[in-house]
Amino acid sequence: MVVLHYTGMETAEAALERLCSEEAEVSAHYMIEENGTVHRLVREDRRAWHAGRSYWRGVTDVNSAAIGIELVNPGHEFGYRPFPDAQMEALLPLLADMVQRHDIPRANVVGHSDVAPARKEDPGELFDWDLLAAHRLALRTPRVTRPSPFENDGAFFLALERWGYDISDQQAAVRAFQRRWRPHIIDGQVDGECSAILFALLLDRDEGRTR
Repeated sequence: MVVLHYTGMETAEAALERLCSEEAEVSAHYMIEENGTVHRLVREDRRAWHAGRSYWRGVTDVNSAAIGIELVNPGHEFGYRPFPDAQMEALLPLLADMVQRHDIPRANVVGHSDVAPARKEDPGELFDWDLLAAHRLALRTPRVTRPSPFENDGAFFLALERWGYDISDQQAAVRAFQRRWRPHIIDGQVDGECSAILFALLLDRDEGRTR
């Protein structure tokens, strides 16, 4: 899998210094600056310490199964902003190459908030998932063509866990789902639109359209 992050620091220099510091005990395989400069920091066949305590589709040691890409962005704490075109244009070929070499399903190209919903918000609601989806590097939000079949919130959360999320903090899991799939409203509340999107995603997966 691939986990996308933002650095959440005020400058690229500070982020790079932290990612290269032994004392910080945090690392990533790649860091991409806003001007498109790509730093290769850890070999892909080595573990990088980017995901922390996390979970995705039954994997509890995400660092052992994931390539981590840090995108320079100040994040929600220091002035969150859109990711520049140059940065996204640098991400596309990097991601395309690793997805092909490692045969990574589009459904396993995720954000840090997806694998750690109670702790993380990155890469956040301004990240352009649709651009990745247009290049078949991530899943596009499905068009909702039928109402949700979930009879209650309990059924929704069972389905959300089936899709891959850790639901131990239910409201955080819903916020993470919304941040990825319905970013214009992130309130942590289960509603008909979220339920219908989740049902469509599961239907696509069951019919083999999420690789």
